[in-house]
Amino acid sequence: MSFDRESNKFRTFGRAKGRPLSPHVQAVWDETFPKLKWDIDAPLSDLEAKDELWLEIGFGGAEHLLWQAEAHPDIHLIGAEPFMNGVAKAVRGAAEANLSNLSLHHGDVRDVLSALPDQSLSRIFILFPDPWPKSRHNKRRLLRTKFIGELYRVLKPGGELRFASDIIHYVDWTLSRLKRFSGEDGGGWEFTHDAVNQWRGRGDDWPGTRYEAKAGREGRPCHYFKFRKTETNPK
Repeated sequence: MSFDRESNKFRTFGRAKGRPLSPHVQAVWDETFPKLKWDIDAPLSDLEAKDELWLEIGFGGAEHLLWQAEAHPDIHLIGAEPFMNGVAKAVRGAAEANLSNLSLHHGDVRDVLSALPDQSLSRIFILFPDPWPKSRHNKRRLLRTKFIGELYRVLKPGGELRFASDIIHYVDWTLSRLKRFSGEDGGGWEFTHDAVNQWRGRGDDWPGTRYEAKAGREGRPCHYFKFRKTETNPK
């Protein structure tokens, strides 16, 4: 079962809009965003020529999203982001690089997940999500059990979830929930790192972002994790 689009809508993100777009960026938005906008009600048949479908949740300034799309022309990448100014950066970058393997959703990623069929994604990225550090706001954290179940549902067997954070108690929160998770098929999440240094560095296929650079300047070490979906009783 997938999310009901009208239920479970506690807010998991902060502001949705910042400064007004400049006239130039607005013009690029008006021309390009309609071409990139992800139609959550459309079938995935148009993407069958692509080897894989990936999803980035909350892509911020779009540095990682655009890098992955340029580096992997044989995949199709969906980016979901509620902050309009971040989406505008992705639109501008896609237009400048003439990317044809990228779709964008300006809004809540749960709407995208609710529309995706089972086992449709090969990779999911969740990089530096809002940690909602105050205890009374913990319910707004994205990586809660039900949401983790949706990620598990839409990933293919062996599919990869990438997660990064510079907030250690949010890292602990996430790892404990992934470790406890068990799908209806008895599967779960396999931690793919063998040594500490493997989750303290990004790797060559994981570009940095401006948020990550800011965390480094402010003395917060970043942590990078890869998990593989496992199944006990695959379909």
